[in-house]
Amino acid sequence: MTPTFLTAGSTADTLIRPTHDRRIVGAPSTIDPVTATVLPQLTDLLELIDEGAPYLQARVLCEVQAGPHRFPVHALTLGNPSPAVPAVGFFGGVHGLERIGADVVIAWLHNLVKRLSWDDSLHEQLKHVRLVFMPLVNPGGFWLGTRANPNGVDLMRNAPVDAREKVPFLIGGQRISKGMPWYRGAEGAPMEAEAQALCDFVDEELLSRDFSVAVDCHSGFGTDDRIWFPYAHTTRPIHHLAEIHALHAIFAKTHAHHPYVFEPQSVQYLTHGDIWDHLYLRARSRPGDRVFLPLTLEMGSWMWIKKNPKQLFSRLGIFNPLIQHRVNRVMRRHIALLDFLTRAASGYQRWLPGSSAAREQHRRTALTRWYRQASA
Repeated sequence: MTPTFLTAGSTADTLIRPTHDRRIVGAPSTIDPVTATVLPQLTDLLELIDEGAPYLQARVLCEVQAGPHRFPVHALTLGNPSPAVPAVGFFGGVHGLERIGADVVIAWLHNLVKRLSWDDSLHEQLKHVRLVFMPLVNPGGFWLGTRANPNGVDLMRNAPVDAREKVPFLIGGQRISKGMPWYRGAEGAPMEAEAQALCDFVDEELLSRDFSVAVDCHSGFGTDDRIWFPYAHTTRPIHHLAEIHALHAIFAKTHAHHPYVFEPQSVQYLTHGDIWDHLYLRARSRPGDRVFLPLTLEMGSWMWIKKNPKQLFSRLGIFNPLIQHRVNRVMRRHIALLDFLTRAASGYQRWLPGSSAAREQHRRTALTRWYRQASA
């Protein structure tokens, strides 16, 4: 069944409060209590929505049918709604197999919600920044245990962006069959409901501001934790390379012993259909020079496999830590990054290069660090 997409302004695009039986208020079809319990991440999210009220606001962007269940795709907001303040977006669960990504975003949301009752400094910070969340973008894929959504489409290969250079076979995105991984969807077809919901939410909450950052949490590539920035469809540097380098510089100074490899995704491989390339290009097409910095946290799952080789025999084990103390360590490891991004956005005017000379210096340093050519 094709997922139902609810456009902004429709009945479901309102502030919702899940009731005790977990039915979604204002949605065109309710989510029954069984559906909420078949995904632990959804149950955790609904509990946080309840506890975070009235500061945390939530709405259902779309619903997705998977087997006998109909799952909501939630969007949550916290902080100052004024378009004059900067914003940070936290995204997870784009791939149904990479559950740890959703868990990291929910853990960060849990941290914030639990502090709302006592932390005056958090309330002061939220006066100056907008925080938005889509922790579970692909709940149907979670329930099915697949990378793709219930229609067999890889949401991270689904955007209308074609690579300018050669991509690796299959992994770079393919239209051969939805029975194979990395399927982009039929050529010329609309974006999948979940991908379109993410794009519209980013357009509304992030691209409308002078400064915004997004971080999308994934897992499964290599032994190192990586922070990727665009592009994925070309090896060319992005326009805001200086701003990316300035962000990296203050992070490295603040967290001198951080574990991350910070790099453009194109250093590793190119793909068709990258949703963050699509959104960055959309932001660049707008008038003015608003700064939108989309990042991907790619957690290196191979190190979990190295420590516990039995995980190779589990499809989920290839992408997620399965031993609880390692799960706890992952949560502790990445909360500091998400907190840093929140603080960096709040004070972006203090570190963003303001002069042409400063931007050019950051740009040249970034080209030397991340690209083979010394100039664009």
